[in-house]
Amino acid sequence: MTSIKTLLPVDYYKLPFCLPKGGPKMDNENLGEFLSGDRIESSPYELKMLEETYCKQLCVADLGAAENSKRTPNRVVRAIRKEYHNNWIVDNLSAASRVENDTETSTKYWQGFPVGFVSPNDDKAYIYNHVNIEIDYHPVEDQTDKYRVVGFVVEPFSIAHDFDVPVVDDKDNDDDVKIKNPIVSCDPKKSKRQHTDYDMVMETGRDPQVASGQVLFTYDVTWHKNETLKWASRWDIYLSMNDAIPAKIHWLSITNSLVLVICLSASVIAILMRNLRRDLTRYNRIPTDEETTDARAERGWVSVQGDVFRPPSTSPLLLCVCCGTGAQLLCMTFWTIVLSAVGYLNPSRRGYLLTAEIVFFVLMGSVAGYVTTRLYKTFSGTDWQKAAAYTALGFPGLCFVSFFLFDIEAWSYGSSDAVPFTTMLVLLFLWFGISSPLVFLGAHFGYKQEAIEFPVKTSRIERPIPGQPWFMGPPVTLMIGGIIPFGACFVELYYIMASVWMEFYYYVFGFLLVVFCIVVITCAEIAILSTHFQLCKGNYRWWWRSFLTGGSMAGYMFLYSIMYFKQLETNTFSSYVIFFGYMTLVCLSLFLMTGFIGVSSSLWFNKTIFGALKVD
Repeated sequence: MTSIKTLLPVDYYKLPFCLPKGGPKMDNENLGEFLSGDRIESSPYELKMLEETYCKQLCVADLGAAENSKRTPNRVVRAIRKEYHNNWIVDNLSAASRVENDTETSTKYWQGFPVGFVSPNDDKAYIYNHVNIEIDYHPVEDQTDKYRVVGFVVEPFSIAHDFDVPVVDDKDNDDDVKIKNPIVSCDPKKSKRQHTDYDMVMETGRDPQVASGQVLFTYDVTWHKNETLKWASRWDIYLSMNDAIPAKIHWLSITNSLVLVICLSASVIAILMRNLRRDLTRYNRIPTDEETTDARAERGWVSVQGDVFRPPSTSPLLLCVCCGTGAQLLCMTFWTIVLSAVGYLNPSRRGYLLTAEIVFFVLMGSVAGYVTTRLYKTFSGTDWQKAAAYTALGFPGLCFVSFFLFDIEAWSYGSSDAVPFTTMLVLLFLWFGISSPLVFLGAHFGYKQEAIEFPVKTSRIERPIPGQPWFMGPPVTLMIGGIIPFGACFVELYYIMASVWMEFYYYVFGFLLVVFCIVVITCAEIAILSTHFQLCKGNYRWWWRSFLTGGSMAGYMFLYSIMYFKQLETNTFSSYVIFFGYMTLVCLSLFLMTGFIGVSSSLWFNKTIFGALKVD
């Protein structure tokens, strides 16, 4: 059961619902399902192919004392008021919820169906104790008596069944539970507008103010033949979200982003080509008697040619580790989106997306080690084992410690998000048994490579940096550098966050791949433009500035997450911890990834322009 008010899923049988014979049986689950809190268990509802049932009695469940009882708080009422939803599946097809009110009937293909509802008239919580289960099926071609399930809709009702106390002949046998009298409320001619709450059931016990929570659960099963919907297309209605997210919105977002990146590219090319061509022509021409090469070199970005490739003065090892981790995250993100765009990873494959992210992150440890030590050797570093250890333990360690703390919070709440101990051992094995060795392997080969060659030599004496104007300071450049890439992807970001926090289905990975490429291009262009302006002002310390400029998009994403949090209507401490804890890790990952893009693009740009200088 999931709720957008608590953000913590709980086990379905945490509430006193009807149990299947022999107890619930858990399905085999993959790593992604365990980490996302999915627990697939059997239920007492029985569906037989093409066999319709009407008002079948499931059980009489004791849901506890009435809501106004002060002895023990009612768990069912708390779940209803926190808007928990049941998530049922049939043949791996999620239950769509059909909700009916006085004016209209709507069907939603996300979030399952609610446990109950709170009446706006009397502010009481009512349980949904009856469901209409509608199954659409499609005959298998060229085969008789074989069918496939292509639709699954649940329509919940709250019905005040009038029944007597059940007779139990044998407490160990649930089959002996019988209802004394026929259920008049199951008559289709009777009105179903009378709802079930805990003040309407009969009162028992010594205290007349305490009502028993005995509620009869029933269900209907109807089958509808659907020859137009093929089995391969049965997820299309879920992925289109019942037209809640039209494709034209994504196309509009893509168009706006493409226009933005084209205009930005045209501006960058126009500015850089004009200035660079002018400066290169002036510097490379044969000097006259009145001027010397050194005099011409004192202008613009050419003046810093002896210092432009000087290693960063502040924490060069940290920059190497951040760039290596950013390269690892960039490769992980790219391959995950590509596999999703080709259709291998989709919502029908439960847990595959999260599993693929973990596997790609582990395998890309070799990329992280290679980039870290190659850049570290370029900065004249000698202890490459230390750099590899920081890369292997730094960011993964932060993620694991944070995840462990979130797991403790989920465990204290009794949520199914709490990961079992065996799954923790699997994560530790992936970290220390596969990812860390791959980091050291990549670091070994990276350090064996020659250091990155630069087209100009670095002078022994460091050139003083002139005073910088206020608009070239870090606050202004970081503010401008992050807003353009964020503006290119914030529309798609809304739907991604809706799929994570509001149980929507996200499926337009083709659009996401295009947006991802646009973000990479805009981050690179903004970093290049910022670096060029910085060099023109005589400031050659561009290594960290380009990393921060490229990663500044993450700051806007975190601010956006604060605004998005208001839509969830959560007010518990655990929801704050879960939401902002995970969003902080996501923004940090984005910061490292886009920061690496900024450094690598600026490095390529500087090598290109300074390689065009004719240096004796």
